[in-house]
Amino acid sequence: MGIPSGMELVIIVLVVLLLFGGKKIPELAKGLGSGIKNFKNAVKDEDKTENVAETDKKDEIEKKAEATTTENKENKTV
Repeated sequence: MGIPSGMELVIIVLVVLLLFGGKKIPELAKGLGSGIKNFKNAVKDEDKTENVAETDKKDEIEKKAEATTTENKENKTV
């Protein structure tokens, strides 16, 4: 069982047209397109959120390292 070809595709399209009608198909396609667009936006937002969280962690580690270095320098001078 492979990919439908020629006549099989025509029959599938005709069945879909009979089931949903000419007016419903564009509405279904529009809904599907907007759903895909929303999904892609959600994935991009999630990636941005993860990147911000990683950057915040790196900044926090760098601040702690700077504070430790500064503290060590102060202890040596005293």
